[in-house]
Amino acid sequence: MNETLFLFSLVIVFSILLIPLSTRFRAPILLIFLIIGMLFGEDGPGGILFEDFDLTYQAGSICLALILLSGGLDTRSTDVRAAALPAGLLAGPGVILTAVLVGCAYALVFDASIIEGLLFGAVVSSTDAAATFMALRDGGVTLARRPRQTLLVESGINDPMAIFLTVMMVEIVDSGLPLSLDTMVQFMPVLALQLGLGLAIGICAGWLAARLMGRIKLPTGVRSPLLLAMGLLAYSGTGLLGGSGFLAVYLFGLGAANFGTTQPVRAIHFHEGLSWIAQICLFVLLGLLVTPSALGEVLLPGLILAAVLMLVVRPVSVIACLMPLGVPLREQIYVGWMGMRGSVPIFLAILPVVSPGPITAVFFNLVFVIVVISLLVHGLTAALSARWLGVETDRAPEPDTAASECDD
Repeated sequence: MNETLFLFSLVIVFSILLIPLSTRFRAPILLIFLIIGMLFGEDGPGGILFEDFDLTYQAGSICLALILLSGGLDTRSTDVRAAALPAGLLAGPGVILTAVLVGCAYALVFDASIIEGLLFGAVVSSTDAAATFMALRDGGVTLARRPRQTLLVESGINDPMAIFLTVMMVEIVDSGLPLSLDTMVQFMPVLALQLGLGLAIGICAGWLAARLMGRIKLPTGVRSPLLLAMGLLAYSGTGLLGGSGFLAVYLFGLGAANFGTTQPVRAIHFHEGLSWIAQICLFVLLGLLVTPSALGEVLLPGLILAAVLMLVVRPVSVIACLMPLGVPLREQIYVGWMGMRGSVPIFLAILPVVSPGPITAVFFNLVFVIVVISLLVHGLTAALSARWLGVETDRAPEPDTAASECDD
């Protein structure tokens, strides 16, 4: 136990101390966490042999729930109201269009079936909230309000659709069902149940949490743990009922922070710290799971598919969703470019590998390569592309709520 605790604490301390260095050199910190995991893995100096996809999936689910909870708490209701329509289109039809187009590209590159291609497209169809936020913040980008709100809200709410599409395609691949309209229709009640329960439970639980925090006098030290426990209760309870726990926990955080008279600033800071720990654990674990020596065989197709995703599919999906809304072209281009992939695609890539179907670890390695490319390219170009497209603003950033409010 002491050895495990020592190693775990060492990784956390080392990862946190690298954050200022990453910010200084504009290096994507999430990519550094992945590299740390790879260094501890079987091909690195650590030499740890770790191939437990099931454990990674279970632990990753909890880490993602904590990350989404923090993201919801840190999102202002004004941002959601302003970006609800564009972000909703990108998180719904945009994710579906991305999955279809990437799936067709995958089928062409690997000469695979369109069903397997659509499974791959579903896995990489969502953007990452944590990666997007860090790229904008660490890149020193003072982004105009509309593209900033659209990017952050979209990345916070598009995971449930990607998860649903992945689960559906895994079942189709594993069971050998035909890809037909009848098959798609069979899954529509499941989608309605997941989104409906996630929406209803998340909002109601967030409202209840805000009311409890405002009316019940509690010691300051237990208010944040109460929100944490209620958030995990909303996440797990929604999952037990067949709904989307990830959507529920994000909306819970959003409601808990915005339904009250003041924002729970200390709780936001508390969960921000938990979110950092969760991201470190998740990315180090994912890096530990991958075998770097096995990435060579998927490097070239990974580069091709990453280029198709970043240069063709994402821009087409964004323009198709935002052009009817009259969004300026330069903002469409920037939102299309900043479609960062992060932990969710790698996390979802575990599902088809652990299922009894024909998908192997090569599938996981390919997704890993695409995410690494996205983190590197988007992380390094976030500020440059914003200046080039003229979507930056000269206004000072909005004041941090922590500086002006208190939740005592």
